[in-house]
Amino acid sequence: MPSSRRSRRRPWGEEHPSLDLDRARGAAERVETAGDGSWHVRTVTGSEKAYRCPGCLQEIPAGVQHVVAWAEDGLFGPDAALADRRHWHTGCWQARGRRR
Repeated sequence: MPSSRRSRRRPWGEEHPSLDLDRARGAAERVETAGDGSWHVRTVTGSEKAYRCPGCLQEIPAGVQHVVAWAEDGLFGPDAALADRRHWHTGCWQARGRRR
């Protein structure tokens, strides 16, 4: 039986906001700026396939949380930059400035 108590967060009768599945899964996108430029960065809680980390050249197994990053200002435009995104171990992404 539905509760008759009114919600304090939304007005009575108003539709529920739609759920942002990417954000709920932990894939909120942010922009990080460092010495190597500005990057779009997304934390992925897991994936269905394995990837090769460009930081350590080791495999990121399927289902392991990691970071996906791509340049904010790609040479051939934003679509090409997105297509050139790379999957990194979170620690490798954070340490990339010390590897040069």
